[in-house]
Amino acid sequence: MHPPYSKAKKIIALCCLLYFTSYITRLNYAAALSEIILSMGITKSMASLAVTGSFFTYALGQLISGPLGDHMPPEKCIFAGIVATSVTNLIVATTGNITIMTFLWCLNGFFQAMLWPPLVRIMAENLSEKDFQIASIRVNAAAAVGTIVVYLLVPICIQLGGWRLAFIIPGIFGLAIGSIWYHFSRLLIHGKIIEKQIIRNTSKQPLRLIFISGSIPILWAIMLQGTLKDGLTTWMPSYINDIYHLGTAVSILTTAILPLFSIFSISLASTLNDHVKDELITSVILFIPAIVSIGILRIFFSDNAVLSIALMTIITGCMHGINLLLVCRLPAYFEKYGCVSTVSGIFNTFTYIGSALATFGIAAISENFGWHITILSWGLIALTGLICCILSRKKWYVFSR
Repeated sequence: MHPPYSKAKKIIALCCLLYFTSYITRLNYAAALSEIILSMGITKSMASLAVTGSFFTYALGQLISGPLGDHMPPEKCIFAGIVATSVTNLIVATTGNITIMTFLWCLNGFFQAMLWPPLVRIMAENLSEKDFQIASIRVNAAAAVGTIVVYLLVPICIQLGGWRLAFIIPGIFGLAIGSIWYHFSRLLIHGKIIEKQIIRNTSKQPLRLIFISGSIPILWAIMLQGTLKDGLTTWMPSYINDIYHLGTAVSILTTAILPLFSIFSISLASTLNDHVKDELITSVILFIPAIVSIGILRIFFSDNAVLSIALMTIITGCMHGINLLLVCRLPAYFEKYGCVSTVSGIFNTFTYIGSALATFGIAAISENFGWHITILSWGLIALTGLICCILSRKKWYVFSR
């Protein structure tokens, strides 16, 4: 039994609000990165350690919160995560030591990991298949809106009161949303969990299912799309500032265009998959324009700021579409085995392993070899991701049907 449509809408709205908040309390450091580098007089590699570390702890945390979200009320796990990440934001705003900031932001990554796997479980168990597809689109769109808000908010904060304000505002907002989540999740979600407990206790081993389903190449594809999705978003302000010298505030502001287009890309990916009816083939289709755009960017990487921004927007938009299909949609196929949160955590772990590698790797490659070599590496990453989707398609098709 699934909830009435009106209740489903409330659950979707609550999940969207929660995931929007997770993004504004997670991406603000990356958005302020170029300003932190300038104001503290540190190198790109030194400043990026906090973002890199948070991606790794986020990935590690997925492996813990995934199984945890299958064996305890997921709304409680989410509440603890949103409160902890909000408090961490407020503490970061009080320190000026990069080592302490790095440690705190690594903790923030772990707290953020407590949100996504339980959220997928809530959507998969409490919504019909149609409502789940709607929820996956809207939750991803909420994340994109959260990213836009971050890249609009941070430049304003830098102008008005410095980068610290970019942590204070999200921290306070996160605590407020935590209170809303605590109240409404208990009303909308709590009863469903008890009904699923018997199924969960008899669930098959998630790792065995991943092997049976042919998901190993999918995990590599997920890691590679994460490399491009978050790597380009993190370093686009530095790229624009380095190549076109527009200033940090303007460079950060231009990055708000990336998630704006991703909202359209997410809807396009979902519509395309409705016709193709195969998430892996649809992902292959989306990798192709990304590869073409990277090739064009490689040729004209320093010629025109508007062209560069447009091409990077297409690339990240395609990755957001692939993320919807591989990270959001595929774990729902494991719901009948009672391990959707665990599998979701594993899938998302690989997204942020890629993100972590990209954050530090792009800094290292761009500093040592320049942006033209960095862009070339993006093309190789996208091509490899496409191949991984093709390799996994046959086994996954059998498993999913």
